[in-house]
Amino acid sequence: MLFALAVLSPLAAHAQRAPVFVLNSLDASVSVIDPVTWQETRRIATGKEPHHLYMTPDEKSVIVANALSDTLTFIDPRTAEVQKVVRDIVDPYHLRFSPDMKWLVIAANRLNHVDLYRWNGHDLQMVRRLQTGKTPSHIWIDARSTTAYVSVQDSDELIAVDLATQQIRWQVATGKMPADVFGTPDGKSLLVGLTGADGVQVFDISGKEPRATKLIKTGNGAHAFRSAGDGRHVFVSNRVANTISKIDLHTLEAVASYVAPGGPDCMEVSADGRLLYFTSRWARKLSVLDLQSGKLVQQVKVGRSPHGVWTLDHATR
Repeated sequence: MLFALAVLSPLAAHAQRAPVFVLNSLDASVSVIDPVTWQETRRIATGKEPHHLYMTPDEKSVIVANALSDTLTFIDPRTAEVQKVVRDIVDPYHLRFSPDMKWLVIAANRLNHVDLYRWNGHDLQMVRRLQTGKTPSHIWIDARSTTAYVSVQDSDELIAVDLATQQIRWQVATGKMPADVFGTPDGKSLLVGLTGADGVQVFDISGKEPRATKLIKTGNGAHAFRSAGDGRHVFVSNRVANTISKIDLHTLEAVASYVAPGGPDCMEVSADGRLLYFTSRWARKLSVLDLQSGKLVQQVKVGRSPHGVWTLDHATR
């Protein structure tokens, strides 16, 4: 795809060095993208169906979760070299580290359980497996590292896992097909993307029991979140509507919408907050949006069913 020089100017000014990683779920690979030339420089073979990835707390490795191979692939976020492959991790779909760096929580989307691992900076130790409803999907862990919140997509519920006791603390019904989960900075509310509906459901979690408080209309297929990096806003991809919405976390209202073709899925924000990268799931592309102009400024062809996207040079979470 060709763009005018005036459109490319934000990209030229954005001289990152760390590569951008895109998971190709149906090709069992990771595309490595140069964020200066916007070329795919190589592909890294992974296990089957890599869907999500997450940085280790020390930022020395990007971990790719290979759901159908029961493996985790560790990749150097600076050089894109494979560091190691950890086997016998059952059905790793979504994963998240606790902020205190002691826990790695993994959702087994296909096998209906959540696994809790202790992390010592080098190795993983399985502590507890918790059976859930059908299709646990995405995870959020609170800032105090006390609770993991997990959406259960095909049971239409949200569960809270107490990390100290490794037990389910509560579960609550949600709207249709809950996917990603995002906590507000004050720790009082959770946002849940409803992929089977047209918005984001908000839960008050400040009391002993969760309470649904509102639905933020964003677009059909509300799915994944990514912080804008300013402490005030979060983006949500609306996969069916082919849009991305910007939500104000103070007012809990949608304040902007951007055209995002190809079934937008996972997102990343550049370190300077100017560019939003998103995987166009149905178009086999990584797309780049200039947030100042609201225009699509680049697309890079990748593999089949691109899902997770990540770079070391990202905006503050």
